[in-house]
Amino acid sequence: MSPAPLVLVTGVTGYVGGRLVPELLAAGYRVRALARHPERLTGHDWRPDVDVVGGDVTDPGVLTRALAGVDVAYHLVTPLDAGAATDAEHLTVARAFGAAEVVAGVGRVVCLARLRPTSAASAAGAADVADVAGLLLASGVPTAVLRAGVVIGSGSASFEMLRYLTERLPVMVTPRWLTQQVQPVAVRDVLRYLVGAAALPAHVSRSFDIGGPDVLSYREMMQRYAAVAGLPRRVILPLAVRAPRLSAHWVGLVTPVPHGIARPLVEGLVVDAVCAEQDLQRWVPDPPGGRLGFDQAVTLALQRVREATVATRWSSAGTPGSPSDPLPSDPDWAGGSLYADERATPVRASPEHLWAVIQGIGGENGWYSWPLAWSVRGWLDRFSGGPGLTRGRRDPARVHVGDALDWWRVEEVEPMRLLRLRAEMKAPGLAWLELLVEQDPVGRTLFRQRALFHPRGLAGHAYWWAVAPFHAFVFGGMQANVAVAAERLERESQAATSQRTP
Repeated sequence: MSPAPLVLVTGVTGYVGGRLVPELLAAGYRVRALARHPERLTGHDWRPDVDVVGGDVTDPGVLTRALAGVDVAYHLVTPLDAGAATDAEHLTVARAFGAAEVVAGVGRVVCLARLRPTSAASAAGAADVADVAGLLLASGVPTAVLRAGVVIGSGSASFEMLRYLTERLPVMVTPRWLTQQVQPVAVRDVLRYLVGAAALPAHVSRSFDIGGPDVLSYREMMQRYAAVAGLPRRVILPLAVRAPRLSAHWVGLVTPVPHGIARPLVEGLVVDAVCAEQDLQRWVPDPPGGRLGFDQAVTLALQRVREATVATRWSSAGTPGSPSDPLPSDPDWAGGSLYADERATPVRASPEHLWAVIQGIGGENGWYSWPLAWSVRGWLDRFSGGPGLTRGRRDPARVHVGDALDWWRVEEVEPMRLLRLRAEMKAPGLAWLELLVEQDPVGRTLFRQRALFHPRGLAGHAYWWAVAPFHAFVFGGMQANVAVAAERLERESQAATSQRTP
């Protein structure tokens, strides 16, 4: 009996890639994952069931190892909410990927791309070599490019944008693009199409438009979201201007989606974006219940949000341009200056209860110190193009490597001992925050924290000394308030235990 086909998935730390892997495994495929940061996959249940290749997709040696023996390769490195299709980095990756696929003898490539505006949609299967999808189609390897518009699913950038605009603005004056027609698609159907595309006949090499059963204006989507979420009908006053750039800044301020990601989302809505064809259904037919409609997709997404079972989020792959340098292991490293603010506080609570507070930090739980200072720094970061404090958390109680916590990224987790966060805010240098659970010489629980900053140039040094006077309030307050929260949790646990004891 021949083994199941081997599938390579790139972009596995992203929103779609992280959800596609378990779907492929369930369909009987063997899966290999290519990840620039393999450690970010440790929190996924499917991690033990896949072969992981670590490295950069631009490295020819990494591509050779990753594509060896592969039957089907998924190119998900370029997300739907990436910038312009002509982005030089994405084009370079696509060229390298296409060339490596030919050498490796890959039998099928599947790519997910943005749905083209209706006015610009060409005949099915036409390749435009000015974008990533076109380069892959021109590689000579049978390629299926699936083009989707607004993807509705818990944690998707499109859904978060729709959700927060509708929930936070009961009355709004809006640009004209809210009247354009779009064809939203549930992430569940996107995944079903992606899995089905792996088994397309070898002679099929073309683009396919994929969408849900509903064609709506964005304005209608907002009203229907409000109805599903149990909100009053929104008052929407349209303006006779499109203003996509201004709209992207507006979205970046009102929603957790930063300007850099909001811009391509808005640009995809300024003209009608409806499926010109849905030929993929010839090979991947609708399930017995049909494709998910908009209302049902929103209902399922909200249910996942309320139950805190969001598998992946738009922030899973990181913010473009954010720092990714690992923390140097030695404070006297050769990279130059490394400023540190270190504090420690004894806590009258068990290590378990202290760790529960630490791993729940951020998002709606807050940062346990001077909320005004955190808010001001967050707004400054948003205005400068950073994530600010609006990304929140994927899970309110647990953290995994790679998770976004507001403007931080989880870099390392040692359960019951260490949470290390790397800053992705705009700053003239690299910053980390370490939160540790230890014991002092007499056996008491000790909460220790280190804030580290590697300045970049004179501006970095000036930045550190400008904010240093506030550290006593920010980091000192965090020390005290985290300890208080852990001690309160300890008392509540003891009270609950005493009530259960006869």
